[in-house]
Amino acid sequence: MAPGDSITGARLFMARCNQCHTISAGGMHKAGPNLHGVVGRQAGTQPFYFYSQAHTNRNVVWTEENLNKYLENPKAFVPGTKKSFPGLKNPQDRRDLIAFLKEAH
Repeated sequence: MAPGDSITGARLFMARCNQCHTISAGGMHKAGPNLHGVVGRQAGTQPFYFYSQAHTNRNVVWTEENLNKYLENPKAFVPGTKKSFPGLKNPQDRRDLIAFLKEAH
């Protein structure tokens, strides 16, 4: 996967993700879980967040490749998810967002 631009990814996060997620260390959960440290984490394991069965049963680690697939089409990657986010169709947007998420450790 080609590298992304984390600054552009930060803008995308604020425009597309910030309504439902936080990114700061120790940040609160919103409609979705806090995403600090998400890259490399087992899906459905963020403490004190109540995931849907679809996410807890998915048994996947959030690698860059898996995040790319999920961000492209969440409902296809995690069938049965309640997430209303339609996905990011532009591959560069996904690369940029993942670059930003990687920096949030």
